[in-house]
Amino acid sequence: MEDVRPFACETVQRACGLALLAIFCIMIGLSYVPHAAFQAGGFLSMAMTLVLLEKAHGARTRDYRRTELWLHLPRERRPAPADAQDTISTIMRETYLLFARWTALICVAMWTIALLCLMVDL
Repeated sequence: MEDVRPFACETVQRACGLALLAIFCIMIGLSYVPHAAFQAGGFLSMAMTLVLLEKAHGARTRDYRRTELWLHLPRERRPAPADAQDTISTIMRETYLLFARWTALICVAMWTIALLCLMVDL
C-alpha cells in the first residue's frame, strides 16, 4: 500500500499545480489592485478546496480501473484485484483530503493578506 502512495501524491499534485497556476495567472491579471488579487486568489483557492473535498467524497465509489493513479502504476506495483478497490480508493481519499487541507490553508492566507491590504489602504 505504501508503494502506491507516492504515485497518488504525484497525480493529485499535478492537478493541483495546474489549478494553482491558473489562480496565479488570474491574480497577476488583477495585480494592479492587490486587495482584489488576493481576494480572488482566496475565493478560487476555496473553490479548489471544495472540488478536492468532493473528489475525496467520491473516491470510495469510483472504479479503481478508471483512475489516473491506476494507469500510472507500473504493473508490478499494482495491488491484487481483490484488494485494489479498497487500497486505491482509501489512498486517493487520504491524498485528496491532504491536499484539501493545504489549499484551505492557502485560502486563509490569501484572505488574510487581502484583509491586510484593505486595512492598509484605509
